[in-house]
Amino acid sequence: MRILLADDDGHFGESIARGLREASYVVDHAPDGARAFFLATVHQYDAIILDVVMPVHNGIEVCGELRRAGIHTPILLLSARDTVADKITGLDAGADDYLAEPFDFRELLARLRALVRRRGNVLPQELSIADLVLDTRRHVARRGAREIELTTKEYALLEYLVRNAGGFVSRAEISAHVWDDNHDAGSNLIEVYMSRVRRKVDGGERMGLISTRRGVGYMIAAPSFGTFGTR
Repeated sequence: MRILLADDDGHFGESIARGLREASYVVDHAPDGARAFFLATVHQYDAIILDVVMPVHNGIEVCGELRRAGIHTPILLLSARDTVADKITGLDAGADDYLAEPFDFRELLARLRALVRRRGNVLPQELSIADLVLDTRRHVARRGAREIELTTKEYALLEYLVRNAGGFVSRAEISAHVWDDNHDAGSNLIEVYMSRVRRKVDGGERMGLISTRRGVGYMIAAPSFGTFGTR
């Protein structure tokens, strides 16, 4: 899932971004309100995290502008201000939730999951295709009795494929949902990671699950779906 994080505190913001990436989120990090508004209008995010205190435009202003622009992505406001009046101001501006600092990072993750659930994009505890099973909470994958060792990015790529099982996903779609805004679309990074994931998932197995169709994209499907492309 792709998250927009807007925070001008370099150390604090990078700490949150790093934690989100370790939890398999794709994160775009904006240093001010103007950049946050721009990114939110050109990319599709699963959730947006806005610090209330930011230069150019504060989080509440950005939240209000996004809602007036017709963007309904779930928004979580972060602020050191925790009075009832502050929370009411943020929620009235269109935010879906308000988290006072300091906070436990586990609570931030739980609130993000809750926001996504409300939007209807909740993932089940397990995703499966044929004998491949993904634990979406622990970010663990196994095929049959074999646990598959995956890096954070490899897991995110595999989960995206499984969430779209039975249909091809293009390089552009993978780039938008698995990589952040700094990804060079002209590089072969996606191909490299797909090769690694395919080797780990299908290597040594009697039947492969991951297929490629040149010029179209990649797909994961149960063998009963038929042959869809080259491996």
